[in-house]
Amino acid sequence: MPGTGVTAVMIVAQFLTVGLNTLIKASMAKGMSNFVYVAYSNLLAFCFLLLSNIVYYRNRAPTPINNWILLRIFVLSVLSISIQTLIYTGLGLSSPTLTSTMEDLIPAYTFIVAIISRMEKLDLKLGSCQAKSIGTVVSIAGALIVTLYKGLPMTSGVMPNNLHSEFLVSSQQSEWLLGGFLLAAGSFLASIYLILQTWTLKDYPEELMLTTICCSFVVILSFIVAFIAEENPTAWILKPDMELICIFYSATLVISMRSVMHAWACRMKGPVYVAMFNPLGIVIALAMGVTFLGDILYLGSVIGAAIIAIGFYAVIWGQAQEEKIAREKNGICSIISSSSSEAPLLQNKDNDTGSFV
Repeated sequence: MPGTGVTAVMIVAQFLTVGLNTLIKASMAKGMSNFVYVAYSNLLAFCFLLLSNIVYYRNRAPTPINNWILLRIFVLSVLSISIQTLIYTGLGLSSPTLTSTMEDLIPAYTFIVAIISRMEKLDLKLGSCQAKSIGTVVSIAGALIVTLYKGLPMTSGVMPNNLHSEFLVSSQQSEWLLGGFLLAAGSFLASIYLILQTWTLKDYPEELMLTTICCSFVVILSFIVAFIAEENPTAWILKPDMELICIFYSATLVISMRSVMHAWACRMKGPVYVAMFNPLGIVIALAMGVTFLGDILYLGSVIGAAIIAIGFYAVIWGQAQEEKIAREKNGICSIISSSSSEAPLLQNKDNDTGSFV
């Protein structure tokens, strides 16, 4: 699939994420336990992924997996349950706005970790590397403007209270600092997760099987964490309300579908490319809020969204230039290789011709 296909897949993944965050806000406001939510949603997701594997591998066997790959998948599962626990606990202690702000740091974290792990080469003499570096910083700056700067209202809405006022209210609470620390830690682990996942997929390019095995480990770990952390026994009783809808949505569309999409995109484009779509989620959330919820559109949101678009385009352009250079190098190498293989044949032909003179 061409690069535009990967971009389209990642945009769809961001829409799924924004939809989940909206459901989680509504469910947590009604008393949903984040520990029980993580356990149940991963259990249902594992059932869905297991069924998908049966259908997908009905005509062929998956690539055999060795113990070294299995160990890396287990580490991925530990990172996954840690990220979910930290993010949702931090969300409960702070605010959705602060959560979005901290998640916008994932591209910067990923870019730094990728350079340290030598998955990305930092050569500022190349225009493509300059574009990716500057684009990453610009996108993060735009995301911070969206979340922290309001400005003049551009439209009239039906909801006078917005996320910015929620940010100010939550900042006055004593638990806000702890929530921000947990969110920052979860975002950093998310960047490590993308790097390790990409590294694992290079040796085991089976996104669906890898996601399924990882989810099976997460189910076990999430139930252990929930049994220890959740003190209310009634929290395990599910009711046919928003909580059940949230669990079903998360299991089928986010943990299952989005995880496979992220894994595939990591293998195709790399972890930095995938992480760059996080700031785009704020733009999608703003558009959906204004369109469907009647939120007020402020000048700061418009300016921040435009800055995010510029930074995002710079990264996409830099990625395209690197892929173009790689294709040109591969083409030159193939020409040299074919010329080298034909040279002995030409030499033999000359020798044969000389023997008849």
